Amino acid sequence: MKNSRRVIQLMLASCFVSIAAGAVLAQEIQKPYEPTEGQPGKDVVWVPTPPALVEKMLDMARVTPRDYVMDLGSGDGRNVIAAAKRGARALGVEYNPDMVELSRRIAAREGVAGKAAFVQGDMYEADISQATVLALFLLTENLNQLVPKFLDLKAGSRIVVNGFEIDGWKADEIGKADGECGSWCTAYLYIVPARVAGTWHLPRGRLTLEQKFQELTGTLSAGGTSAPITNGRLRGNRISFTVGGADYTGHVYGDTMSGDLKGGATGDWRAVRETASQRLSQRP
Repeated sequence: MKNSRRVIQLMLASCFVSIAAGAVLAQEIQKPYEPTEGQPGKDVVWVPTPPALVEKMLDMARVTPRDYVMDLGSGDGRNVIAAAKRGARALGVEYNPDMVELSRRIAAREGVAGKAAFVQGDMYEADISQATVLALFLLTENLNQLVPKFLDLKAGSRIVVNGFEIDGWKADEIGKADGECGSWCTAYLYIVPARVAGTWHLPRGRLTLEQKFQELTGTLSAGGTSAPITNGRLRGNRISFTVGGADYTGHVYGDTMSGDLKGGATGDWRAVRETASQRLSQRP
């Protein structure tokens, strides 16, 4: 009889242990996903941008409710959610599906799920053509690979980056965050320039421009002589340069540009881009 009671006691104890272990396992399974700083990803490790710098980046990009903000490698969604809180539509592209679900939960908790969306995907394959602002935390090597896509954005679109610069492209603005930002306090703003490289016709002659991101060089040819342009620069679709003592400022509208002329001459100026047929007709 005593042996039977002992067996029953051992069986009950075993059941209690199994139940307790099952309860612990169930709690672990149900526990929400929590990322760890420095965890590896597909292209970069995850390091969160400090909230102070997130706000500084959006300030520098001058985000308004009219903007469509995107983040590539969006992590826990903080850039996208902060943009949505400013009234902008925003989208995060993140490779890690757990991060995507985490971002959606946070957006819902913060009351911006209607404006902040998240999709699982490869940042290099993402369609960014509709974005007016990119808010990013990527390495320079990642940014360099994305440059062709950046330059296809509409002139005047803003790219603001935490900590790392794009090779060969001078930032239009450099900002420092106030408050608690640790090692990540600096942001770089790049404004996508209009594409103006090529030959343009002015009443005063032919303007030939070479372009490296927002910096311009070239010459103005008229009456058999050529003069180099200096201080050539673009800020979105705004253009400025100096040639022959005259300062040209204006805006680019596709295949035309126009503006004001000061210095050596005054008045208005207008230029039209040379077409392929015009180039062919001028060949000997």
